[in-house]
Amino acid sequence: MTEMNFREIGELLATAFRLTTRPLAVYGSETLPSGTVHVPEVNRCLAASLYKMAAEEELSAIYVTGDSREGCCPGGLTHTGFLPGNEFTKYFVSTGTKDFREGAAEYLKSSPEIFERCQAALGKITPPGKYLIIQACETLPDRMPEVRSICCFGAAEQIRNLAALVHFDRDDPFSPVIVPWGPSCSTFISYPAGMCEKAPKNTAFMGPADPTQNRNIPPEMMALGIPAEMAVRMVGNLGLSFISRRPQVAFPNHERG
Repeated sequence: MTEMNFREIGELLATAFRLTTRPLAVYGSETLPSGTVHVPEVNRCLAASLYKMAAEEELSAIYVTGDSREGCCPGGLTHTGFLPGNEFTKYFVSTGTKDFREGAAEYLKSSPEIFERCQAALGKITPPGKYLIIQACETLPDRMPEVRSICCFGAAEQIRNLAALVHFDRDDPFSPVIVPWGPSCSTFISYPAGMCEKAPKNTAFMGPADPTQNRNIPPEMMALGIPAEMAVRMVGNLGLSFISRRPQVAFPNHERG
């Protein structure tokens, strides 16, 4: 397994779990890989751009950087570490204030104080390089970058099965897979990629628990953000676990492909 690259890992996970979307690799780079598209050319929202790339083959890789912020969602830049937080965000995400956007609010948190405590619990968010790259695993170059995590989109059955494989070699029944609070880009990228200082390590992040993305992600779809080392272990366990030995249990409503 140590010689397997993330192009192969993505392919094996997609095949084993019958994903209809492409697994995405997250990594940092000090130079911009050829053919990588700036996020706002796809969608100002980073999370929406990720789903579009996973679902459509035309798009290979996207990037975010602090040197080119125009057209990007400020929240996405903040939660990937490229932009300091806005002092009014605590109001916008909670109950609103007349001093910001005429009182507009998302009502995702009960109060500005609760939001502030949640933000403090994250710790510092650090980009993995000058450029944050998200690329379909199947299009990764032969000179493999240092992948930090992968993101898999799937229907509920597929994500449940992925979560079950995470648990396969773990003795803690609670912490290996969690549903965290935060914007979708954190669940997909920042938490599993180790960019968020206080995010749990060796943990997969299921979600998103972010209603603002319901307009961009189909209602039947979810995602699992998986740290790179965990993805390697998962692929190593494919042949030992239920996904290969009891496929009729993993996919009871489908004929085995």
